[in-house]
Amino acid sequence: MVIRYPNGQIYREPESPKSKNKLTGSKTDPIQKLQKRRNHSNRGMKLEELINSSIEYYRQQEIAVIHKKPTPVQIVNVDYPKRSAAKITEAYFRRASTTDYNGVYKGHYLDFEAKETKYNTSFPLQNFHDHQINHMQACERQGGIVFVIIYFSTLNRCFLLEGKDLFNTWVTYQRGGRKSIPFQTVEDKGHEIEFSYQPTVPFIDIVDKLL
Repeated sequence: MVIRYPNGQIYREPESPKSKNKLTGSKTDPIQKLQKRRNHSNRGMKLEELINSSIEYYRQQEIAVIHKKPTPVQIVNVDYPKRSAAKITEAYFRRASTTDYNGVYKGHYLDFEAKETKYNTSFPLQNFHDHQINHMQACERQGGIVFVIIYFSTLNRCFLLEGKDLFNTWVTYQRGGRKSIPFQTVEDKGHEIEFSYQPTVPFIDIVDKLL
């Protein structure tokens, strides 16, 4: 079956990353070695994959119930090789109407986006859409905890940026101001997430501080 993005580009299943987990013979502290190994093994993996494994861990350990919202698909062509069976031969991903993830933690509703960039000096705000920001603001008004997890893949650094800080930069952007969030701003206002073993992206540790 052929699945396409809204721009017509064909979707291809990502290849499984091959991690290089050999430790060097340096005199580095063993704990630092392990942390470096974990960080290195995460390189090449998409942020979505890392978060998906993390929320699965949270569910299994009954820490939080968080799910990734499925991306809507528009079916274009269907073949009927048999009367009793239908085969989808072409489909398109439709643009999601809200955010990537939502769930419940300690009685609090969570709603957040996950974004990744190769830029190491700023994060482009064009990666967001009006309807996503509007949805997050509506959730916050109802008492929900909203945020975005931003991964600077070149730097291998990950941050949780609270909704209020994202909204402030978005207003400036909408008024014709800066079209990106400087890395320094993310570093100053955000909460850095240190990659771990289980869960890989322990963002719930940051959420605890926001409660």
